[in-house]
Amino acid sequence: MAVTVTELTPTTGVEITGLSGSRLVDKAVAEECRAALDRRGVVVYREAHLDDADLVAFSRLLGRVVPLPMGGHPTHPEIQRITRDPSKSPLAAYREGTFHWHIDGTTDEVPNMTTLLTARQISADGDGDTEFANTFAAYEALPAEEQRELDGLRVVHSFAASQLLVTPDPSPGERAAWDRNPAREQPLVWTRPGGRRSLLIGATAGEVAGRPTDEGRALLNRLLEWATQPRFTLRHRWRQGDLVLWDNTGMLHRALPYGKASARLMHRTSLAGVEAVA
Repeated sequence: MAVTVTELTPTTGVEITGLSGSRLVDKAVAEECRAALDRRGVVVYREAHLDDADLVAFSRLLGRVVPLPMGGHPTHPEIQRITRDPSKSPLAAYREGTFHWHIDGTTDEVPNMTTLLTARQISADGDGDTEFANTFAAYEALPAEEQRELDGLRVVHSFAASQLLVTPDPSPGERAAWDRNPAREQPLVWTRPGGRRSLLIGATAGEVAGRPTDEGRALLNRLLEWATQPRFTLRHRWRQGDLVLWDNTGMLHRALPYGKASARLMHRTSLAGVEAVA
């Protein structure tokens, strides 16, 4: 089958068809994938149908694969099962939180670099698509005066902030469990060594350090609304077997809501980050 490459929006995403299974586990394919990720932020391999061993092998060609906590996979600690079925994943109860725009690892000193997600089962009614928002493009499109205003601002990220979007009135026990996950203060604008910048925002962004709560919340809400405009976003409509990768450091993402009884099942791997937020 011929390989085709299609750019998906003016700013974000590339779709590749004609590569599947063990054909992806190739150094040349991995190099092309990394280049596409750097350029476009999201890479889609349509109907790739990677088995779990090949998913891990392909991930290792791209970077250092990190074991994921409470992944729920019986034989591959590198794989986390994404589902709302508690019999398949101990994290099922928290999946509603992924319906909000977020970046993984914002409370880590070095967030994971890349996420890989492949569809093992999809919802029969089409629920559970994944959306991405390009925070590089969103920052670059801000007026220069506003970019200057954001320089130097810092934001407190926490697991609790994201869970409050799902459960705004938690019990003392729920709140105590959330707060066992340490918060971290990060720059609002992430500046890479080469000078490229992105916004570090999303569900975990609870407050702007040094600003009144209401004022900081209003700024974060406004920036999130800006970054998730249609011109910066991409919606992936899943087909079974699809493999999607994204630059976790510069792409907000969210799952569109799907029910607790949904058949939706994804297998995920993650690549270790290479730089602290600065």
